[in-house]
Amino acid sequence: MKNCFKEGAISSDFIGTSIAHHQVKTNIGAHQIFLGQVRADSIDGKEVMAIEYSAHEEMANKAFHDIREATFDKFDLTCMHIYHSLGVVKTGEICLFAFVSSKHRKEVQRAIEYLVEEIKEKVPIFGKELFEDGSFVHKVNL
Repeated sequence: MKNCFKEGAISSDFIGTSIAHHQVKTNIGAHQIFLGQVRADSIDGKEVMAIEYSAHEEMANKAFHDIREATFDKFDLTCMHIYHSLGVVKTGEICLFAFVSSKHRKEVQRAIEYLVEEIKEKVPIFGKELFEDGSFVHKVNL
């Protein structure tokens, strides 16, 4: 089972390299990418500065695996990659990178929406929103 977690923010270099590796796969006609980014939300007059992500990694990776298999069963995809951050990710940084490929654009468009909704609903990832004043709020399934 693949480990879908990366420590800290997911870098643009990592995303770019992942995309570049697919240029040799000439049976692919379309890619669809979803990037989740930490927002600078304002909660009770305090601005979120970062989110600290945690998960029971074994359970979460199993959920990612099951979602991946279900997505492949439901859609005609060539490949799929899912990465989520653990640890502190600052506002403006990427915390989720989902990437699907297929022969046709409509297939990847439907698949990415399904994939992201399944991740949000079923993967036990926890977030602690960190505020400038040092306080925080816990949230589940970010």
